Amino acid sequence: MPNPFRTSNPALSEKAFQGAAGVGVGEAMTVQGTVNKTGVLLLCVIATSAWTWGLAHSPQPENAMPWMLGGVFGGLIAALVTIFKSNWSPITAPIYALFEGLFLGGISAILDKSYPGIAFHAVGLTFGTLAVMLIAYKTGTIRVTQNFKLGVIAATGGIALFYVVEIVLGFFHVAVPAINGSGIIGIGFSLFVVVIAALNLVLDFDMIETGARMGAPRYMEWYGAFGLMVTLIWLYLEMLRLLSKLQRRN
Repeated sequence: MPNPFRTSNPALSEKAFQGAAGVGVGEAMTVQGTVNKTGVLLLCVIATSAWTWGLAHSPQPENAMPWMLGGVFGGLIAALVTIFKSNWSPITAPIYALFEGLFLGGISAILDKSYPGIAFHAVGLTFGTLAVMLIAYKTGTIRVTQNFKLGVIAATGGIALFYVVEIVLGFFHVAVPAINGSGIIGIGFSLFVVVIAALNLVLDFDMIETGARMGAPRYMEWYGAFGLMVTLIWLYLEMLRLLSKLQRRN
């Protein structure tokens, strides 16, 4: 029997929603409520990203680096806590968004200095992709079948494994120039990753709707918004990476 909770996003997992649905009391989760919470998380990201963006454009741009590193590690810790303690998500999800904003603002500013306008274009492409995927999901253009889920999950897992191996190789000063370069292979790989990240949005939409239909408790709106933000941030970073490769090629 197809599993309606299956997704490649660890935040929006079967265990989280089924477990929550089993203990839900009071008001239930709604799709509109999740949308509202996603908007709050976006505002949190924008607020802290503006801070590190400004630092990176100041006379002493190196001052942004400690904030960026704090954002990376703080965001990771907040994400793990949210995943394992979903009932804490009304607090931990905004904390995650605030930390991630610190990193995103800094890395965006650094790349924008080298390739003027790249951050603006990446933001536009990210939200444009979000809108297209939402329309495709709502109109049934993309149907979330079991095979679709399995394919996206497998591809996402492969990408994650590749990135882990690449990080480990980096400690030994071993690079993969073909993938990270601005050649056909590098750009093709980035396009593939962007497509898979975009398809993960569809799985997230389906998971959130399923959670609302199953009567998950109200706090799961924050958890669903958190899961969607994880995918959006990944998509934005991959957009930045793709655009930087295209700029280097010009």
